[in-house]
Amino acid sequence: MSKQIPRVTKTTTQLQIPFHDVDAMRVAWHGHYFKYFEIARMQFLQKIGYDYPQMLQSNCFWPVIDCHCRFIRPITYGMEICIETTLAEFEIRLRFDYLIKNAETGERLSEGYTIQVAIDAETKELYLESPQTLLDCLGVTLG
Repeated sequence: MSKQIPRVTKTTTQLQIPFHDVDAMRVAWHGHYFKYFEIARMQFLQKIGYDYPQMLQSNCFWPVIDCHCRFIRPITYGMEICIETTLAEFEIRLRFDYLIKNAETGERLSEGYTIQVAIDAETKELYLESPQTLLDCLGVTLG
């Protein structure tokens, strides 16, 4: 099997932390980090043309089956953050790696990953390989 590199492997998303995401100490609640990952992943998928509407058109759901976040430094109210999203795996499953940095200083704030698998939208059966629609959007052929 020859391995190809997708035409897009990394995107960068910038966000400003809103007041409703922080606690009394003005620190972003830990659960919101996964929301930031989701926003960055959505922008990655939009960039390659395989956003959630295209997934549904291809009769495919992509549930998250594993996620991890390591908190390095606190993210605080009003902070501009930069989320680097890297597609680490695309055969059989999707693995996205995330690095959250302070947009002003470049300081590492958090890192993590999410893993998704493809399932048939009607039967809920697991796909044993990535759907062709995804591979087409990535600009790769397997085989």
